[in-house]
Amino acid sequence: MRTLLTLTLLLVAAGCSSPQATPAADAPQPRPAGSAKLVVTTAAEVDWQQLNPARGDASPKAATLWGDRNGEGPTGFLVQFVDGFSSPPHIHNVSYRGVVINGLVHNDDANAEPMWMPPGSFWTQPKGGAHITSAKGDKVTAYIEIEAGPYLVKPTEEAFDSGEVPVNVDRTNIVWLDAADVAWMAQSGAPQGENGPQVAFLWGKPHTEKLYGSFLKLPGGFSGTVESPGPSFSAVVIAGQATHQTPGQDKPATLDPGSHFSAQGASKHQLSCVGNQACTLYIRAQGKFNVTAAP
Repeated sequence: MRTLLTLTLLLVAAGCSSPQATPAADAPQPRPAGSAKLVVTTAAEVDWQQLNPARGDASPKAATLWGDRNGEGPTGFLVQFVDGFSSPPHIHNVSYRGVVINGLVHNDDANAEPMWMPPGSFWTQPKGGAHITSAKGDKVTAYIEIEAGPYLVKPTEEAFDSGEVPVNVDRTNIVWLDAADVAWMAQSGAPQGENGPQVAFLWGKPHTEKLYGSFLKLPGGFSGTVESPGPSFSAVVIAGQATHQTPGQDKPATLDPGSHFSAQGASKHQLSCVGNQACTLYIRAQGKFNVTAAP
């Protein structure tokens, strides 16, 4: 049975490394600044399909945000469960990371007491590990990310020990840092604490140029820029409603939870957080992105 962990165990300090839950993929080759290939997918545009067609209507739905979950490379996709869903014990051929977007998710071995993770929680499931996944609530939704595909479901008879450790992190155990206190994040007059941008490092080594994952929380009413000089940057909206625009675009896109935007190559993203609710984004990046508040 896995135990609930706090990100204090995952986070060393601002600008320092945190251990990886799963190995990162080979880095894409950087493009020159200004040549970024941008993709924006709103939650209303995602294409929902059955995750396991063999189960018919009992199958959860899935919507690919980037990559190809049936292919061999890394990919990220949404999964949606009906209220009361509970899978039979099973394994996966690949390790994955998950972030709860809506409802409650329980992911553990079949004999474990329910540990319901609310929106904003983060977990990992090692390849080969027998487990169940359960859901509670209306349209329970999670973001799933793998580093190598295809993503397959297999019987527990094929279980094996990958040497990886599963992690469940309830949102109340997320360790938030003021972005202004992270040495390599630029700030331009942004307030600190709950009134300013905050970041929480989840996996990888953010102080290097290697791939890593983090949360970025923008306060309600925030307006500013997220700039990524690195070769890749990807973001999924977990909570709140944001608008996204890049220089030269005529109209910003409205991003509800489950929306996604990404860029290959150095990129700059103009973001606003609509209303009073904070906006939380899951960031997958290679290189040190910067957050700057509008003057």
